[in-house]
Amino acid sequence: MEFVTLAKTGLRLSRVGLGTWSMTGDWWGPADPQEAYATLRKAIDLGITLFDTAPAYGRGLSEELLGRAIRDAGCRDRVAIATKAGLQWTNSKVVRNCSLSWLAQDLENSLRRLQTDVIDIYQVHWPDPLEPLEETAAFFGRLLQEGKIRAIGVSNFSPEQMERFRQVAVFSLITIVGTFVSEMTLLPGLSA
Repeated sequence: MEFVTLAKTGLRLSRVGLGTWSMTGDWWGPADPQEAYATLRKAIDLGITLFDTAPAYGRGLSEELLGRAIRDAGCRDRVAIATKAGLQWTNSKVVRNCSLSWLAQDLENSLRRLQTDVIDIYQVHWPDPLEPLEETAAFFGRLLQEGKIRAIGVSNFSPEQMERFRQVAVFSLITIVGTFVSEMTLLPGLSA
């Protein structure tokens, strides 16, 4: 397995990561949680250390399965959990919600489901047009300072939104169509 170090974080990530969105059904059709769990355990056994999940995937089921697989493998110190915040299931649909009260609850729910006390890479899943982007960035910055997360990421942001976000809190990662890209590699033209 090849590994890379996420700039400025010290996180050592397998070059190949495993995403969990399709493991829980939802938009992908039926899924078998036992098969998903077995897949996660096999990925751990093969040396994959980067796992991407989100509360919106299966209404938290993907985080629960990942948390259980990591606990059962006894490998929390060797894996990096990347999860997201800012989406909420409401009346059988997913809506953007980056209100500070929801983000705080979303974090606690993820920590509980993942059976951990720290999220390695915590990402804003989608920017919320109803909440000030700077407040969202400040919240994530506080989580980083408090040690509740090790790195900040953004997902589905425009270059303009990324620039506004990083005026308040520096992020280490951008997710584009499920692919992690180092911010410095992808956007060298953005000013620090």
